[in-house]
Amino acid sequence: MLKPMPDADKVEFKEGFVKRYSTLTDFSEFRRCSLSFPRKSMRINTLKAEVSEILPEFRKQWELFPVPWCKEGFFVESERRDIGNTLEHALGYIYVQDASSMIPSIVLEPKPGELVLDMCAAPGSKSTQLAQYMENQGLLVSNDNSYPRIKALSMNMQRCGVANSIITLTEARNYAYMKNFFDKILLDAPCSGTGTINKSVDTVKMWNPAMVIRLSKIQKQLISCAFEALKPGGTLVYSTCTLEPDEDEAVVDSLLSKYGNAKLSDINIEIKKSSAVLEFEGHPFSPEIKKCLRIWPQDNETEGFFVAKILKEK
Repeated sequence: MLKPMPDADKVEFKEGFVKRYSTLTDFSEFRRCSLSFPRKSMRINTLKAEVSEILPEFRKQWELFPVPWCKEGFFVESERRDIGNTLEHALGYIYVQDASSMIPSIVLEPKPGELVLDMCAAPGSKSTQLAQYMENQGLLVSNDNSYPRIKALSMNMQRCGVANSIITLTEARNYAYMKNFFDKILLDAPCSGTGTINKSVDTVKMWNPAMVIRLSKIQKQLISCAFEALKPGGTLVYSTCTLEPDEDEAVVDSLLSKYGNAKLSDINIEIKKSSAVLEFEGHPFSPEIKKCLRIWPQDNETEGFFVAKILKEK
């Protein structure tokens, strides 16, 4: 059972938020999980050590349970919450990462030798995971548009022993000029973050419909740019940590409407998931949208996440 945050019962959600989310899910359960401490989790970095080498020592200090959908991932059960202060973390043997955040890189399935782009990479949880699956072979381009965030990205890539990456500081939209270039692209888009209220309760205060619409417009531009940069036969994974249909299903639906050679693929991982939203506020989406992965915090006691796997037909 998740442990409630201090004064969780005093947190007030805006009336419009409650009304919207009550139509999408069981709001009481969503509130309970969103205002509780999430299950701590970590990913073992196989660029530096095998899982079997790290686990025995770590199990002396922590109680570990496998993350079903990530063979390198483990839930960490303990009264202590300072996994990031361990020597293993400082040396890059582990990466502290929410279990749901591990999903996009798994779904993208990067292979050694491929040309891969992480469009919005900082602070590096997914880029380090992509490099891990690429076994430091091929080329990983890790991009962000913020210099302070680039510094954190660079530090994490070095800490984790990533050797096959170049880091770029530019607007992600600029990659649209590199048409048909990348084998695989991850677009973990900037979003309103309503799936991660347990990380920042201020999200509740900041939320407003106008912000969601503004972000949705940016996300639609970014996903189109990503698709332009993708090789025919390549794979694009679009993900967010928000649960807003305008930022999730609507963005993917806009891509399907714009490009006849954009096709959704089923996501087959061992996880409890909820149905994708096929209609929102009177706007129906393509039936293909049902292939998207929508995860509420209460589904797996993790952060909420949305993931779509898109193929570019030749």
